[in-house]
Amino acid sequence: MSLGLSSTSLAQAPRQPHAGEIAADLRRLGVAGSVLYVAAHPDDENTRLLAYLAGGRGLRAGYLSLTRGDGGQNLIGTEQDELLGLIRTQELLAARRIDGAEQLFTRARDFGYSKSADETLRIWGRDQVLADVVLAIRRFQPDVIITRFTTLPPNHGQHTASALLAEEAFTAAADPSRYPEQLGALKPWKADRLLNNVSTWNLKPDADMSAYLKLDVGGYDPLRGRSWGEISAESRSQHKSQGFGVPAERGSQLDYFKPLAGTQPKSDVFEGLELSWRRWSGTEQLVRVIDEAVNGFDARAPHKSVPALLRVHEALSALPDSNPWKAIKLRETEELLAACAGLFLEARAAEAMAVPGSAVALNLVALNRSPAPFRLVGVTLPGGESVAAGTELADNKPFKLSRTVTIPEGARISTPYWLRKPVAGGLYSLDEQDRALVGRPEGEPDLSVTFLYEVGGKRFSVVRPVVYAWTDPVRGELYRAFEIAPAITATLDREVLMFPNGTAQSVSVVLAAGRADAEGKVRLELPAGWRAEPAEVPFKLAARGDERTVGFQVTPPKGAAERGRLRVVVESGGRAESWRVRTVTHEHIPPQTVRQPSEAALVPFALATKVRRIGYIPGPGDRVAESLAAVGYEVTLLPEERLGSEKLERFEAILVGVRAFNANQRLALHHERLMRYVEQGGRLIVQYNTNSRVGPLNASLGPYPLEIGRDRVTDETAAMTPVDPHLPLLKAPNRLAAADFEGWVQERGLYFASKWDEHYKPVFSMNDPGEEPLRGGLLVARHGKGTFVYTGIAFFRQLPAGVPGAYRLLANLLAQ
Repeated sequence: MSLGLSSTSLAQAPRQPHAGEIAADLRRLGVAGSVLYVAAHPDDENTRLLAYLAGGRGLRAGYLSLTRGDGGQNLIGTEQDELLGLIRTQELLAARRIDGAEQLFTRARDFGYSKSADETLRIWGRDQVLADVVLAIRRFQPDVIITRFTTLPPNHGQHTASALLAEEAFTAAADPSRYPEQLGALKPWKADRLLNNVSTWNLKPDADMSAYLKLDVGGYDPLRGRSWGEISAESRSQHKSQGFGVPAERGSQLDYFKPLAGTQPKSDVFEGLELSWRRWSGTEQLVRVIDEAVNGFDARAPHKSVPALLRVHEALSALPDSNPWKAIKLRETEELLAACAGLFLEARAAEAMAVPGSAVALNLVALNRSPAPFRLVGVTLPGGESVAAGTELADNKPFKLSRTVTIPEGARISTPYWLRKPVAGGLYSLDEQDRALVGRPEGEPDLSVTFLYEVGGKRFSVVRPVVYAWTDPVRGELYRAFEIAPAITATLDREVLMFPNGTAQSVSVVLAAGRADAEGKVRLELPAGWRAEPAEVPFKLAARGDERTVGFQVTPPKGAAERGRLRVVVESGGRAESWRVRTVTHEHIPPQTVRQPSEAALVPFALATKVRRIGYIPGPGDRVAESLAAVGYEVTLLPEERLGSEKLERFEAILVGVRAFNANQRLALHHERLMRYVEQGGRLIVQYNTNSRVGPLNASLGPYPLEIGRDRVTDETAAMTPVDPHLPLLKAPNRLAAADFEGWVQERGLYFASKWDEHYKPVFSMNDPGEEPLRGGLLVARHGKGTFVYTGIAFFRQLPAGVPGAYRLLANLLAQ
């Protein structure tokens, strides 16, 4: 793992590299070459290649993911959209910490599966995303750019678009007339060559690959004690929200490449490229001192390499500032100095967060765990105050300093920088002061401390983010980023509030105190004609961290049919503010917090329901059950372990969550009992399950043969044409019309049935532009006295988004 350049999160436990890693990074000092890998999503990257490039070749390797993966599905929780993108951002950072590459992004949003690059580039805005790719190239300055995908369909449109943009940016980044606003500190950059990493996952074993360049990326590194295949498997397995745990690979592994533009190598990916310091004249002294540092390294006494690294640092400092690798290698060298000494520098806050204007107690530690003569000169605290230390760091004895700093009254509230503004369209919108962060995985830390130390007569500074650490009784010591919080947050229990048939709804608001003795009143701002009772609620919260839930009854105006917006306003201390807080907590990533204005959509609509008692067999990552409960259904969760003993006949209908049979293979054991429930008069609705070569669906879903394919309709405006307009479920208890299929989000549906027994009757025909109609999105079959339904329609997206027609359609299915 690279000490200086692999991606890190703002909230990471300090990690001391072992001697093997230090030895590997010493060798990296002599390498001055870089490779940028470009694709569309988290999980698209070739982690084996990245691990080999960074570790085996010592190159600076980066992965440019055009999106944060917001539009996918979630196997580990119910987070969707921007919260899922937040999870996948952290999963990418975790992967990069393992394979040693860096992580980059653009502002593009993953809006879901797309069948064409034209659609993708239209939604994103081709010029804006191209500008971001050019910016990434100019910043990273790669010698080689590698694409994961080709420009040829058929493919996911975002995949194809990533290849098209990389190809155009390869030329545009070198042209000073393209995006000149980026130039100044940055310069035009011409990469030497553009390659495509040829996909091999669907090739036959005897496929002829002789026309392609190849690299054996399956080598073994004795310094790490692992092969690149083993490292890359651990890296790829960080994509846990996608269920991408993979086994380790050992032995020779070939990757193949096709030259696309620039110089055309004939036999080797790096043919003709000088990727050492010898590519520049006048670097002979630097090469010599790096070789001395590498050859003189003692794994049992890394601190003995400190003098050699100081000589490397001096030789690097003598290079002209125009050398693109000078600053990078100076940083690497400084981090190797600290690593060889086992230097531990940390700034902890006594609390996880604080509000503007409040005081924060900081505890600083500096510790030299080697005999090397390090001296702590001083520290610079948040706000700029300098504190002299003037103490020797030796004998494994920590220097400790406690100080209290004050958060400025005007400090910005902590939230991921790309989520500060409302999320809509194909691009994340950024505040003007965040524009410099375009492409970065995370923003700057809210508080940081600079340590100034001296060794060998030279002074070096190290910036550490302020963190909060605590001890979990099971997982041990954990870290999170220190955050600046509002004085009071007022978080609604739902982001979309449904008002069926004009009925009033109870709305709960959770008030949380960011400071002690918080008091004031909370009210709801509503559109004209809407009423909230009471008009306002006074509150007092004595201690920081205290919470209180307050309730309102919200009533729409008579005959309301238009969506509106609700805003929660807290008046306290002479200020009126609106903040909600959402947290994302999973064991494999640091806790994530999103703070945004506290608002919700108000959706009045007509809904007739014929049944009330619903059983819900949960799948991974959907909120259908809670959405149904919010409009009046009595929903009982039926986890697999309850199905064997539960009296299913007490439910008027049973609904199976998305991918439930994929996620829990034991559900197949209950197939016969579920079919008996249908036969005796029950209604069973199975939402989509996936079926693919790598993840075949082996369970039977319905009473008759049924095969699930990979067909989908991605155009959320696609016409929903009834196969039989007289079908009862289109008329009762809700008479469905064209308006019911307006306002849908992201897609109509996915993983439609591809083959089915004649007992199944298709309900709708639908298709994306230019494609043949599909009928496998909603199938209904009578079985005995009851009804079985398979549906790929994306209820799991539409219901949480507040799409009235989706509620009405599902109500009809539940009632048949």
